[in-house]
Amino acid sequence: MTTMPNDSEPRSAGSATVEVRGLTKRYGDLVAVDRLSFSVLPGRVTGFLGPNGAGKTTTLRMLLGLTAPTSGTATIHGSRYADLDEPLKAVGAMLDESGAHRARTGRDHLRVQCAAAGLPVGRADEVLELVGLTQAARRRYAEYSLGMRQRLNLAQSMLGDPSVLILDEPANGLDPEGIAWIRGLLRDLATEGRTVLVSSHLIAEVEQIADDLVIISQGGLVAQGPARDVIEGLDSAPRVRVRVSRVAELEAALVSGGASVTLASSDDGDVLLVAGLDATAVASLAASHGGGLYELTEERPDLEQTFLHLTQGKAAIR
Repeated sequence: MTTMPNDSEPRSAGSATVEVRGLTKRYGDLVAVDRLSFSVLPGRVTGFLGPNGAGKTTTLRMLLGLTAPTSGTATIHGSRYADLDEPLKAVGAMLDESGAHRARTGRDHLRVQCAAAGLPVGRADEVLELVGLTQAARRRYAEYSLGMRQRLNLAQSMLGDPSVLILDEPANGLDPEGIAWIRGLLRDLATEGRTVLVSSHLIAEVEQIADDLVIISQGGLVAQGPARDVIEGLDSAPRVRVRVSRVAELEAALVSGGASVTLASSDDGDVLLVAGLDATAVASLAASHGGGLYELTEERPDLEQTFLHLTQGKAAIR
């Protein structure tokens, strides 16, 4: 795991598509984003995580030129969003609702967006197919469910066939099938070489798709790096869960062997949670001192545990 102070340089800046350096946003005495630095690499899905009020949306808005930073820079392909020659072809963003008129069909809404951006109107049908809305293309926006509106938002972000996607809660409102679908789509887009930055509260979903992680809290960076490094950096050694018939005897043997042992209860009886010895060593001691062996499992930390550890008690109350 790479953890760093807020004003440190971003990782792999030379190859990054998106770079945030020393980004700060103040609203009077409130510091929403505090000297934040990170980078996002092409061909990878980067999960952007933080508790409520951590500054995620403010950061994304500064990256897209919707909010002016107090200090620092946020660039895409080395330029501010406002300075990009063809922003819709460079960046696809999904932050808020698409702004579609309730009486307009999804297809017509996208055709209007194409005309405004100088894109072929046929692109509307292409992205509707991409997001699975072809059958609903001629339905009015007012008739769309929340999940369908999310798909339309994503379709709108893809109109320019952008190399960078910046998505805020893209799975919001999707059913389990839709969540699985968007998971596959984002992975495919990254495989094509696009840069995908995803902010989400669905930590389990982020863990499944993210190659890299950026975790912030109270406006500042607390961790970034490859997802597995961030997760395992919290506790590089796995914990072993063991359940035996002679609990006290095995616990004493484990402690004598240098392990840290926690006694926990489960529906099936007492369980020992062992740190400091690998599963092979625990199994050997259990065979000698534990009597009947009922369970032996190696547990590794997951993203939810890592996230809660790094951000515990730091969510803003709104």
